[in-house]
Amino acid sequence: MRFIKWTLKVFKKKHEITVGPYSKNMKLVVGSLLCTIAAVLQSAGLIGGIGYAFSIMATGPIVLSTVISIRIGLLTYAVTTLLLIILQPSEVLVFLFTTGFLGISLGIGFKLFKTGTVVSLMGGTSLTAGILILLYLFQFPVLGPLVSSKVSGTVGLAIFLFGLFYSWIWMNLCMVGLKHLNKVMVRKLFIEKDESSCR
Repeated sequence: MRFIKWTLKVFKKKHEITVGPYSKNMKLVVGSLLCTIAAVLQSAGLIGGIGYAFSIMATGPIVLSTVISIRIGLLTYAVTTLLLIILQPSEVLVFLFTTGFLGISLGIGFKLFKTGTVVSLMGGTSLTAGILILLYLFQFPVLGPLVSSKVSGTVGLAIFLFGLFYSWIWMNLCMVGLKHLNKVMVRKLFIEKDESSCR
């Protein structure tokens, strides 16, 4: 009984993610900075080893820009793709359908839905769709040479479960990061107001 109550509590838990007011110019500046960071992080995947760890972090800047504004998030996603075409063309498909696509999905989820579970489910479903498109439509070995490009229900289910878990991890990381960012922004606004009132 306790487990059922705990499960329902987790599923109904609200994320309470909001972002302070940004001017249009500030949104553009932050978006351009975040797309540069995302492109550099995604490009690090070609280094191998620790580069993969940096590569998966490219999701973060896309989530942040989308939470600030869905329009800015989509622009950041598009410009990052263009930068990758110049910097590392081999990473474009991976970004478009995995790390970047997950970032856009989580960001839109945070903006449209208040329940963390729905956000996580939206991100996991999008990530699964992106991986399946790469694997079966483009025949791109995104999961390595051991996974066949032939359609398989078992592989699809495994990818979906992985996508949900991976999305859940990113959702929680984003919640912690955005809450910290909001605290910093609120403090900055209060300091600016105090300085303006002193003048």
